[in-house]
Amino acid sequence: MSSAIEEIERELVSAIDGDRLAQTFKAIADPTRVRILHALALAELPVCDIARLVQTSESAVSHQLSLLRAAQIVRRRKIGRHVFYALDDTHIRGLIEVGLAHLAHS
Repeated sequence: MSSAIEEIERELVSAIDGDRLAQTFKAIADPTRVRILHALALAELPVCDIARLVQTSESAVSHQLSLLRAAQIVRRRKIGRHVFYALDDTHIRGLIEVGLAHLAHS
């Protein structure tokens, strides 16, 4: 086996990590979820504001947020009766920014 192939083999994503990454991409591969994530990349928001921004019902947004929470993409913070959502980490913000940059370049 050539040294180039051996180097690639050492660097290649594992099957487990490949599956986890595919699951992350699958979780964000929906136009409404992309818009929700972009809004959350800009600010921490409650469901009512997210619904207004993405022009859908609060129950639909709650459902999408539930899927994104299960995938550990967003987190929530409760203050009294209000629940605020934010991106779970900056990596998701980076994915959104890179995706938008790709569109601008196309």
